[in-house]
Amino acid sequence: MPHYHQAGRVPVKRHTQFRKSNGELYSEELVSTEGFSNVYSLVYHTYAPTMVKEVGIPYSVAPILSDKTNMQHRCYNGFQVPPTDDYLESRKAVLVNNDCHISLAAPRKSMKDYFYKNSGADEIIFVHVGSGTLNTIYGELKFKYGDYINIPRGTIYQISFDTADNRLLIIESFSPVVYPKRYRNDYGQLLENAPYCERDIVVPSNLQTHDEKGDFKIMIKRADMMYPYTLASHPFDAIGWDGCHYPYIFSIHNFEPITGRVHQPPPVHQTFEAHNFVICSFCPRLYDYHPDAIPAPYNHSNVDSDEVLYYVDGDFMSRKHVEKGMITLHPIGIPHGPHPGTVEKSIGKKETLELAVMVDTFRPLWLTEYALGIESKDYYKSWI
Repeated sequence: MPHYHQAGRVPVKRHTQFRKSNGELYSEELVSTEGFSNVYSLVYHTYAPTMVKEVGIPYSVAPILSDKTNMQHRCYNGFQVPPTDDYLESRKAVLVNNDCHISLAAPRKSMKDYFYKNSGADEIIFVHVGSGTLNTIYGELKFKYGDYINIPRGTIYQISFDTADNRLLIIESFSPVVYPKRYRNDYGQLLENAPYCERDIVVPSNLQTHDEKGDFKIMIKRADMMYPYTLASHPFDAIGWDGCHYPYIFSIHNFEPITGRVHQPPPVHQTFEAHNFVICSFCPRLYDYHPDAIPAPYNHSNVDSDEVLYYVDGDFMSRKHVEKGMITLHPIGIPHGPHPGTVEKSIGKKETLELAVMVDTFRPLWLTEYALGIESKDYYKSWI
């Protein structure tokens, strides 16, 4: 979880009178998680955040499933997802289950006519191509290639892209996404031996109070439905806020790899965790330094998890053919490992420049119909 942060003006004591220069009260809002028992923030609005002018007709955005019983290695060409102007329309779910949805997006245009809130899931947006600014009531976050943008559920946001060329990997988590427990002490501080620290976390800045009334369209997603709302005041009207519930950025380039004399298992690459899945970062690093070390990974049977690997950049010593944006799925119960010839080829190598994001789920993933259109059909034969 992010640590305590304060921005703008807040009263000396919470739940007390806090007035504008004209004598009117600011409207205090508690944004809490797990009822009142987990992280929260207090936000001070210029206007009450409850002023809804209109609720539109909801519509389904549920992914259409093609296979819920997959037992085959799969490979998808993520950069075959065609660019789409609208941000929400560009999001294409490829692998899903009841714990998370993994989607690809290639939006061309910034969000100008509406705001968006996922009220049912935390969102991790990995920026593969592009840059821009995430605007929220907590301030702005400028993002670029390699950033994980962590957006907690219930956060209204609007994205401005710098160019029309953008590629995003989006992970929706139906449980909170947090720092791995083994990286934290009893007080929530990241440990000295963790692969990143608080200095690597980028928090919102440049808080701007939008003192505006009018018609402000908010698209709210919950349980695979999209609900159009119209609010009577600008959603970013905060004069200040404080707490531990807010969006933040962590760059994959700030992950410090853990290496050893012999090949280290994938958990050393873990970056975040949630209920029933983890997110890992494979980053440039020195190879193993035992004189007889084999840098290529050993064959592995996924007894308890599906493994998804999203290839970002660099050459992979265990694969013969890798393209940027490629996604591989190695399901529960089927062993996988290095391609033929890559084990011998890896011996004597000193380092790797590979960059990838891995999602390991502890319940099987289901394939969507959209994924069928970008699949490399014969991937499961690539070990012959």
